[in-house]
Amino acid sequence: MSRTVTIVRLYDALTPEKGDTAYRVFIDRLWPRGVAKKDFVFDQWCKDLAPSQELRQWFGHKASRWETFSKRYRDELQTREQQDRLADLVKQAGDHSIVLLYGAKDTTHNHAIVLAQALRTALKHK
Repeated sequence: MSRTVTIVRLYDALTPEKGDTAYRVFIDRLWPRGVAKKDFVFDQWCKDLAPSQELRQWFGHKASRWETFSKRYRDELQTREQQDRLADLVKQAGDHSIVLLYGAKDTTHNHAIVLAQALRTALKHK
């Protein structure tokens, strides 16, 4: 079975479905609003893989900044430190598929999309 990387808005899937064996990774830098820790099930919180605070604040979830944001975030993910974090996440997930959980309202312009692609590349090179 090949491992997959999917993204899910955490508000849509606070609790995993019964029998779900995917490795669930929360990828936001900040804790999600209105979510109690007891209600949010995940295996790992990778806040350091999220965009830098400076980049996140600049982006401000403005779709007009998406192209520049995604390029800058890809550049951040290319640093040695971030590459090590990606490799560690792949290792921690073992043979399980990975589900990236994020909180942004916009499902087409968010960092999970960029991070998922970086993880798919890391899985190919493992």
